[in-house]
Amino acid sequence: MLNIAERAGVLVIELEHGKVNALDLELLRALVDAFAAAPAERPIVLTGAGRAFSAGVDLHRIIDGGKAYITDFLDALSASFLAVFDHPGPVVAAVNGPAIAGGCVLAAACDVRVISSGPIGLAELAVGVPFPTAAIEIMRGVLGPRTQDVVLGARLLTPDDALTLGLVDEVVGADALLSRAAERAHALAALPPGVFAHTKRQLQRPTRDCIAHAAGDDLEMSRLWASEAIRAAITGYLAQLTRARD
Repeated sequence: MLNIAERAGVLVIELEHGKVNALDLELLRALVDAFAAAPAERPIVLTGAGRAFSAGVDLHRIIDGGKAYITDFLDALSASFLAVFDHPGPVVAAVNGPAIAGGCVLAAACDVRVISSGPIGLAELAVGVPFPTAAIEIMRGVLGPRTQDVVLGARLLTPDDALTLGLVDEVVGADALLSRAAERAHALAALPPGVFAHTKRQLQRPTRDCIAHAAGDDLEMSRLWASEAIRAAITGYLAQLTRARD
């Protein structure tokens, strides 16, 4: 589910789960545990195995799992975003392929995003599902005034378009992706002990404050995800994807 290895002093956490590293309850919990176990100021590179970073939520599991699964999944989804976001040391996303919906938010939760291949973007409204508060606020922290366009447009961006919008920080070739991400992580970790973590907390405080003050939004979001209307929307979206492939 996760491959965790040292690479020149950087901890590389690689998602390896199915063909496109789709996010389900088990993968999210494994990701939370991996970040909890990492030394506090260790630089981390987060990437995906195979052809994708993460293509987002495993919607089939949402349909099959029912309300109990949805509740546990949404809790784990927000917890995974915040596990990445809150890690005291530098976290660099090495986006090696599609980073869609929840996969895009995981990349945005990192301090730096280096990309070799896309697309990257938020597809939630195209599916018909709302965002957890943590996802919206993390994206707002990265995109600022462009957040509304990216969220409501549900567009999938090329690496160059994502760079122009500020969603990613650097576009590199596939062969250089991991080494460049590790270089960026090393550079941030070279500060005296505690300095990076302190500065990161200062930068993230507005996002964290917004998340803390919007608990009621997540109660409504969870209710919507479990509704029959959204179940029908997800089912229709999956059927549309099947017809497109056929």
